[in-house]
Amino acid sequence: MERLTRARLDEILERCAGLRVAVVGDLMLDVYLVGGVSRISPEAPVPVVHVAEEWVALGGAANVAANVVALGADCELVGCVGADAAGEQIRAELTRLAGGTVHARLVQDAGRPTTTKTRVVARHQQVVRFDRERDDEVSGDCAAELVRAVRDAVAAADALVLEDYNNGVLVPEVIRAAVEAAREAGIPSVVDPKFRNFFAFGGATVFKPNAVELSSALGQPLRADDDEWLEAARARVGARHLLLTLGEHGMALRSEDGETLRVPTVAREVYDVSGAGDTVTAFLAVALAAGATIEEAAILANLAAGIEVGKPGVAVVTPDEVRAMLDGPHPLASPHPHA
Repeated sequence: MERLTRARLDEILERCAGLRVAVVGDLMLDVYLVGGVSRISPEAPVPVVHVAEEWVALGGAANVAANVVALGADCELVGCVGADAAGEQIRAELTRLAGGTVHARLVQDAGRPTTTKTRVVARHQQVVRFDRERDDEVSGDCAAELVRAVRDAVAAADALVLEDYNNGVLVPEVIRAAVEAAREAGIPSVVDPKFRNFFAFGGATVFKPNAVELSSALGQPLRADDDEWLEAARARVGARHLLLTLGEHGMALRSEDGETLRVPTVAREVYDVSGAGDTVTAFLAVALAAGATIEEAAILANLAAGIEVGKPGVAVVTPDEVRAMLDGPHPLASPHPHA
């Protein structure tokens, strides 16, 4: 396995412009309340946070879309929002993204709130998080609208992302419609799964769980250093490639051709892991659409993750940041678990 050279990286990144990626899944609005703490509340043994700053970011599938357009590609985004201020704010934030453009095919459901995660941060640490969300599956009517939107989005795309946070959008009929449409169109599909429909994505190109998700879904202890175990896991989820993310231990890529690639982490400093999985998913999909091999896409996504975790909150990663990371002194890939 050769290293990803700067010339090859530039070639892949230059091809991103003009590509179009369909992103389907659970949309979120991330709200940050940032301030300082100088005293404990007299009402309860909790810190009093004096809020000095408030800002919002796109989360979930919307964060994947943000990373897609940061690479210069366009995005067909399919998801569900409520008839509320958070839903309108997601629409507004999508129009402000720099890089490519987002064509938002959003289904509005007045009976569901827009998923909103509010984080209170003081002294560079998260004090508490408030979630407003529903985790039951969307209604049959909403699912039917999503299926129509998915088929239209994939028909215009060079790659597909399915981003699942168990907030009800990726019901079995939506998953089937998306995976089948991508297969018929001959484009790669990348899945970021969660527990509820973990085994419903058969036929996907890349299946990207983290260690806890895969171990829990299989009901087995994780054996990431065991190639036979990884192959059995890949066959069980029914994807051409299993890309297992391992936090500070990097990634393990198991492909149907029997090869296993282990990619060590490149994170220089971990500030906040929020949104790192979304970044990996976006970079995988765009790189594959740009003609990268699965190994090159995994290495590129790993570089992007190392950059993202060094930023506060949910953030996007730019091509220039990836180029700078690649130019730094660090290993990029090893074909053996302990090399």
